[in-house]
Amino acid sequence: MASQTAVAAASPNIALIKYWGNRDDALRLPANGSISMTLAGLETLIEVTFEEGRAGDSLTLNGRAAPEEVLSRVSQHLARVRELAGLRAGARIRSRSNFPSGTGLASSAAAFAALTLAAVQASGLRLEARFLSRLARRGSGSASRSIFGGFVEWHAGKSDKDSFAEPLAPGEHWGLVDLVVILSRRRKPTGSTEGHALAATSPLQAARVADAPRRLAECREALRARDFARLAAVVEHDSNLMHAVMLTSRPTLLYWSPETVRLMGAIAAWREAGMEACYTIDAGPNVHCLCAPQSAQRAARRLQSLPGVLQVLRCPAGEGARLLAAWPRLSSPG
Repeated sequence: MASQTAVAAASPNIALIKYWGNRDDALRLPANGSISMTLAGLETLIEVTFEEGRAGDSLTLNGRAAPEEVLSRVSQHLARVRELAGLRAGARIRSRSNFPSGTGLASSAAAFAALTLAAVQASGLRLEARFLSRLARRGSGSASRSIFGGFVEWHAGKSDKDSFAEPLAPGEHWGLVDLVVILSRRRKPTGSTEGHALAATSPLQAARVADAPRRLAECREALRARDFARLAAVVEHDSNLMHAVMLTSRPTLLYWSPETVRLMGAIAAWREAGMEACYTIDAGPNVHCLCAPQSAQRAARRLQSLPGVLQVLRCPAGEGARLLAAWPRLSSPG
């Protein structure tokens, strides 16, 4: 093999039941299972070219050379693919995204799902979806879910072999819309990988994890029944529990901004007044306003009128990670 190239695209996902904390940091085995929705319109593209005789890897992000720590994490992940494929070739990687990274929008989930699929294809491996999910998990836990589209469940498992994600329901099962409210595009000071390592320092983490099976079952049933009131209750409760763990970790993690808190109150008040909308927040200040289809347009108008809101991105359930024939033009999210 002189050189072999593959291009893949993947989208981030929003966790309805959150992953926070690992039982094994090296394998990224989660403390509890999780459920997510893959988001259409937000994409990361990755091209991987393995070149025989090349020493080391190179990575460009949106046209610029990647920081050394980012390249190191990508190279560690490619090393897993090279070991499986029996390759020694270095790789040229380029990546482009149409949404901010490092702001709590699951950019690493999209990146490592796309990287995994492109690298596996370029290496000549043929792996089933469950194995791809396990492999993507090693780069970024949430990437295990972005391998699939629609609504996805990641099983915590007990080992590398049984900790994987799989589809729970296709996107067309329920036309939920995630209105991603951008309050800040600044990179967060503490990344999710570092945050996961702090989860066990909170006295609330054990209780959160112990109650996770109940919340997972509640979310599963709400999705299957398309029961928005039931879904909203468990989604907001689960988000608040995760952030309570962050707030009581040592050192404390506070990802919310004053605007984050205002939006949480506003969305809860709108629901009390009859709108089918709820909030959930990942590790960052930006807010996800999950809406039933008939409420999405009205909620988007209200969100755009609030002070501090930079942008509102409308994201229905989207596709999983996919191979592309060539490096395409990447459209802006809408």
